[in-house]
Amino acid sequence: MRSGRLIALVLFVVAAVVAGCSSDSEPSEPTMGEWHGGIQTPGTPLDIGVTFTSDGATIDIPVQGLAAAPLKDVRSEPDDVHWAIADVPGDPKFKGRFDSASDTIIGDFTQAGQSFALTLERGRVAPIARPQEPKPPYPYRSEDVSYRNGEVTIAGTLTAPQGSGPFPAVLLISGSGPQDRNEELMGHKPFLLLADTLTRAGYAVLRVDDRGVGGTGGKLDEATYDDLTADVAAGVGFLRARADIDRDRVGLFGHSEGGYLAPRTAARPDSGVAFVISMAGPGVSGRDVLIEQNRVILTAGGATPEEVDAQVRYVTEWTEVLARGDLAGAKQVQLRHNESVPAEQRQSEAALDAVNTKYMASFLGYDPAPDLSALRVPVFAFFGDKDVQVPPAQSAEPMRALLAGTDSTVKIYPGLNHLMQPAPTGQVTEYVTIETTIAPEVLTDVTAWLTQRFPPKK
Repeated sequence: MRSGRLIALVLFVVAAVVAGCSSDSEPSEPTMGEWHGGIQTPGTPLDIGVTFTSDGATIDIPVQGLAAAPLKDVRSEPDDVHWAIADVPGDPKFKGRFDSASDTIIGDFTQAGQSFALTLERGRVAPIARPQEPKPPYPYRSEDVSYRNGEVTIAGTLTAPQGSGPFPAVLLISGSGPQDRNEELMGHKPFLLLADTLTRAGYAVLRVDDRGVGGTGGKLDEATYDDLTADVAAGVGFLRARADIDRDRVGLFGHSEGGYLAPRTAARPDSGVAFVISMAGPGVSGRDVLIEQNRVILTAGGATPEEVDAQVRYVTEWTEVLARGDLAGAKQVQLRHNESVPAEQRQSEAALDAVNTKYMASFLGYDPAPDLSALRVPVFAFFGDKDVQVPPAQSAEPMRALLAGTDSTVKIYPGLNHLMQPAPTGQVTEYVTIETTIAPEVLTDVTAWLTQRFPPKK
């Protein structure tokens, strides 16, 4: 699946690494501190930063949105500097030495048998520009809040215009996987930008940490869609109970998987939800989305038809079993597939278990059709035509059909990807390299759609 695309795809997996283990060795001068350099891969070097401390070392890869990830097997003696990245196919590692004449660390980075020169100089690796990221001071109120869904405490940030209100409000629902309240990924903070944009336009906006992230309790991997829908409903109830919020004008904005949970919540009787906005939300089942996502991403990445067919067969079998809730059976499918691929492409046990969960089973087994058909509130659903994660060719028309007869708008933006960024190809590896967080025309259209149907308080 990754053969021939070593650095482009294998290193990208680093973003999903759970903490690795540092060694017990004590780094000594002169290697202590922050270093940066470029792995000399074909084409454009991959900029990284490595920080050595008395406890081990961490790595930053800005282009992949990776920050302070612990390294393993760390040694930082002047004549013996090495470290490795845990739980990534190809066993990526560095081996080199400190050169006192140039005050650099010189060596080679290797992965899956390939070697690339890497020279580290003193200093922090440069961050990637994010010109849209809001910076204080803000012309509105910002408040850290919390509320409960049963035994789970949900924590987030509520922004609201100056004044007493009551204001129409929007609850933001993040995409799949553990996300913080800003939906921070690949160095971008889409929900911080959305909250800033809508609050400046006169709306209160609530953004929250997912289960097991930040100030929110619980474990996402153990949650089902019933649990997550109840989390969203608790957020709606929290907003509607506040004196500064207009209880009859509280709506939901869902991105990606959030585009599943928003209509699922709004379709409940007496949900109190006034509108739904879906950004790259699927119009077909989770299983169908994942199968097509694999097909599209691999094809766009240059995989052969045989490689694509093999991967699709595997994903089809694995998702069919997991969607039934058979975690043990799904694990056996994973293990058989893992043994069938070259050793450098095999996933660790932890990586396999990370996607073989009750939460993933809920996603794969969810069909949005009944909930979309049941909606009786205004809906704005939009896609980017270069989205390879939720391809609009698969989801847009079903969405239109299911929302027929309602106050609904389904739009496809040309040239935009899954994050609504202007993108060359839409491939996931581009997300972090694009400075734009969300295309300005999308922000304008969302604000205009809301203003027309739920005008802010004058």
